[in-house]
Amino acid sequence: MDTREALGSWIDGPKAAAEKMGADFGYRGERLGLPKEGPGSIAGPGRRIGALLVDSWLVSMISYGLIAKGDAGQANLWTTPLFFVVTALLLSTVGTTVGKRLFGLRVVRLDGRRATIPQVLLRTLLLCLIVPPLVWDRDTRGLHDKAVGTVEVRI
Repeated sequence: MDTREALGSWIDGPKAAAEKMGADFGYRGERLGLPKEGPGSIAGPGRRIGALLVDSWLVSMISYGLIAKGDAGQANLWTTPLFFVVTALLLSTVGTTVGKRLFGLRVVRLDGRRATIPQVLLRTLLLCLIVPPLVWDRDTRGLHDKAVGTVEVRI
């Protein structure tokens, strides 16, 4: 076997090369016992990023219009703390945020029950740090979800 085959092409990546050699990675969420598709399956990265953008935009508008009264500098200071409060409050009470609801998502524990308040607080804090959500495993769960034992699933 050529080393280029083992590493994969720069377009396909090493996972595609391993699959060509016969490795079976299964579907997202199979290791966690979640269904392949439909309600309860792991949400894809596109939906999760879309929901995050909607939530961020809404919090930015609230910060700019209601808290900072049109001062962009003040709004920038308030956006992240407000995002933390709104996200933690909504996730701990209803299990979803406005953006997640629009995209049909919910944050749950690995056993399918609602995430606890400490889990939600730590998850939201890690989400605000930006780096943990950018590091995913093969199920596309970010470090912020892995650290607290949660998963973002479709409703």
